[in-house]
Amino acid sequence: MNTILRHQFDQLENDRINLLNRLGEYSEDILNQKNELEKWSVNQILIHLLTSEQLTLNYLKKKSLGINTLKDSGLLAEAKLSLLKISQRLPLRFKAPKFLKQNTPDPLSLPELTNQWNNSRNELLNFLESIGEENLRKLIYKHPVAGRFNVSQCLVFLQEHFHHHQPQVKRILDNSKHIEK
Repeated sequence: MNTILRHQFDQLENDRINLLNRLGEYSEDILNQKNELEKWSVNQILIHLLTSEQLTLNYLKKKSLGINTLKDSGLLAEAKLSLLKISQRLPLRFKAPKFLKQNTPDPLSLPELTNQWNNSRNELLNFLESIGEENLRKLIYKHPVAGRFNVSQCLVFLQEHFHHHQPQVKRILDNSKHIEK
């Protein structure tokens, strides 16, 4: 596997494992609890992240079937990625794309979700291992708003998306500590 993709995947995976380990300290009631400030519970955020990754992987697999016909990324994709990163780091709320909402299942228990996410990440790893060096710059991913990116830029987005939702998780859990007391 390309060393850059491996590093990006490892970062994404370490962040996921650290989050799930932290969440293991909380009851399912807390993880499913919504407060008046948030529209989603922690488990709803997790299933959103998982579904987003699964749909992304499905798209990558589909586009990889015709990878030789895809254009290479360039400065425009880099500029769009920079703007996308900024948008994910701002404390703004975005509506999830309609197709993501339609394909998001009901929340799962943390062990069920962890199991599904493990399987999905293994599939992602296998896919990344299949990408040849000659195809690393191919515009294989299409973000619903920002447009087309290569596989490495896709992983950057997945990382940014994950981190975009972390303050939301923290707020919900911090609020649940105040409720418990």
